[in-house]
Amino acid sequence: MDELTGIERITNILQRQPVDRIGLFEHFWSDTQRVWTEQGHIQPGEILTDHFGFDIELCWAFNVVADMDFEPEILEETEETVLIKDGNGALLRRHKLHDATPEHVDFTVKERAMWEDFIKPKLKPERRRINFEAYREAKERARKANRFFAWSGVNVFEIMKDVAGHEYMLMGMALDPDWVKDMTMTYAQLTVELQEILFAEEGWPDGIWYYEDMGYKQHPFMSPRMYRQIVQPAHTLTMDFAKAQQKPVIMHSCGYVEPLLPGMMEAGIDCLQVIEVKAGMNLLKLYKNFGDRLSFMGGIDVRALYTNDYTVIDAELEAKIPTVMQNFGYTLHSDHSIPNTVYYETYRYFIEKGLELGMYT
Repeated sequence: MDELTGIERITNILQRQPVDRIGLFEHFWSDTQRVWTEQGHIQPGEILTDHFGFDIELCWAFNVVADMDFEPEILEETEETVLIKDGNGALLRRHKLHDATPEHVDFTVKERAMWEDFIKPKLKPERRRINFEAYREAKERARKANRFFAWSGVNVFEIMKDVAGHEYMLMGMALDPDWVKDMTMTYAQLTVELQEILFAEEGWPDGIWYYEDMGYKQHPFMSPRMYRQIVQPAHTLTMDFAKAQQKPVIMHSCGYVEPLLPGMMEAGIDCLQVIEVKAGMNLLKLYKNFGDRLSFMGGIDVRALYTNDYTVIDAELEAKIPTVMQNFGYTLHSDHSIPNTVYYETYRYFIEKGLELGMYT
C-alpha cells in the first residue's frame, strides 16, 4: 500500500480498515517540552505534533467553568504549591514547580441545592465560552499537514469532578442519582450547543475526542449499572450529535474502565485511549474481547520508557504491537503522558521501534 496521510490513516484506523502502518500520537507533560527545549532537542515554541510527525492534531476550544466572570482567588501560597478557588467554587491546590493533577481540597457544590442555585443557572451556551481563533488555527494547521483534526474537550464525568469533586459526586450517584443525572444531561446539552455554534461557523473537525477519567487502580468509579443509568444517557447525547455527521469519537479514560466498556461502546465510542497498564488495563485482553468492534490507542506501559533502557522498551512493544495491529485498529501511544525523566533519545527510539513493528507489508 502507498504511504497514507495522517487523516487517511487515522480515518481508516477508526474504522479498522487497511492502512500502511499503525497510527502515531502522544501526550506530554509541559515540563517535558521545557526540558527537551533547554537541552536543544526542540526549538523554542516548536509544536511537538510537527516535530514528531504525529497523525493527529487536537484543539481544546471550550471553557465550561460555571462563573466565567469569577477571578480565581489565591487563598494560600507556598514555594511549591498554590491553593486557588475557581469559578466552579472549587478549592484546588496546584503544584508550581511541575505538572501534576491538582489536590481536591474543598467544593462549594456538595449536594443538589448548591448545584441548582450556584452552578446550573450560569451554564449558558455563550459565545465567549468558545475559542474560535484557536480552533480555526489548529484546523488550518492540520489541513496543511494532512493530519486528522479532532475537537477535544471534557465530557460530563470529568466536568462534574471539577465542580463537586469525586467524593461528593459519587455519594450523589448513590444517594441522589437524579441530581447527578441532571448534572450529566445539563453538561451534555451545553457541550452539544457549543459544538453547534462552533462547527456552524468554523466547520466540522474530522472527529471528536473526549477526556473522561472514569477509573482508578483496579476499579472504575462506578458500577456498570450506575454508568448505564446515570452517565451513559449523557454520553449518548454527545456522541449521537457527532454520529449524525458521521464523525468518529475517541474517548480517553485514565484508570481501570474495562467493566464500563460495553456501555461506552453502546454510547458510541469508536476508539478507547489511553488504556492505563498500572491501573489494571490490559491491551491484549481488550483487543481479544473487543478488537473486532473497537479501535485502541495507547496501552504501552510508560514505565518502560521511564527506564530509558531500549531492551525494556523493545520487550514492551514486541509483546503487544504485532497482536493489536492485526485488525488495522491501533495507534501507538503510551498509557499516559510522557514525563521529563524520559530522555528525548529514548522517546525517539520508542516511536521508531514502534512504527517499525507496526508496518503493514
